[in-house]
Amino acid sequence: MSEDSEVVIEVVSILEAGTCPYGHQVGEKYKYPEERGKICAAAFHSIYPYVLGIRIGASFPWTDEKDSVTVCCPDYKNPVVFRISRE
Repeated sequence: MSEDSEVVIEVVSILEAGTCPYGHQVGEKYKYPEERGKICAAAFHSIYPYVLGIRIGASFPWTDEKDSVTVCCPDYKNPVVFRISRE
């Protein structure tokens, strides 16, 4: 897998109160690396290891999906759930 693979980061859910203090909304999509600055810094810091893994062809043992992984940000009151996919 080329390190030039494009990754799409999609907001798929916002748990608990359902609102993100940063303003993320369900359905938003961001292309990595071009749009990484549009994602909340705390969220991006947490999801970056998965973004990098997906970008270089990794898979994760807790998911059946080959080209994506679903993870969330660290906000315990309003966790934003992201699906990270390789295009």
